[in-house]
Amino acid sequence: PTLAADVARKAGADGITVHLREDRRHIQDHDVHRIRAEVDLPMNLEMAATAEMLEIARMVKPHECCLVPEKREELTTEGGLDIAGQLTTLPEYIGELQQAKILVSLFIDPDAEQIEASKAAGADIVELHTGVYADCEEAQRIPQLQRLQDAATQARALGLQVNAGHGLHYRNVDAVAAIPEIACLNIGHSIVARACISGFHEAVFYMKQKMIDARLAVEQ
Repeated sequence: PTLAADVARKAGADGITVHLREDRRHIQDHDVHRIRAEVDLPMNLEMAATAEMLEIARMVKPHECCLVPEKREELTTEGGLDIAGQLTTLPEYIGELQQAKILVSLFIDPDAEQIEASKAAGADIVELHTGVYADCEEAQRIPQLQRLQDAATQARALGLQVNAGHGLHYRNVDAVAAIPEIACLNIGHSIVARACISGFHEAVFYMKQKMIDARLAVEQ
């Protein structure tokens, strides 16, 4: 993961996002620490709002933490946080991260109530969940894109930085990237999946060459 993060840096990435889950299915603690120490890019640490993750964030000191909902049975994050329903607990947690000089992002659905609640909770950034846009039928694409545009406009008007992500890929990213209020797109799966194809030539060639070189060394 550290090598992959550095390759991403050299290819033009502006930051690296890692999601440290409670069950560690996405990445391991030592990889998070190594990436933070060895890769010269801002780190966005996605995590649930738990006491364990708060302590890890204080140790790692990423550029920002993105608080996300987390369920054991899901493959990846399936929806935004309900900030409006957690205004009695989240502000204190957000404050703890900010005291450690970590920017705080909240992963939310592009919903006016959630944006207002994110501002009230003290967040620095909102990351708009683009999953519905990414998964919808073509006929619904324009309304969902407008929903993202409206949410981004509202959030910027409130002084929040606007990020977005989830389900974006090479065929649907253009329209979201064109929204001027969005500062950052967090994209993982699509890039890694494409790398399995675009990067295979070099990987296979090098492995075959290693085999040939080893056999030649024995024959000589």
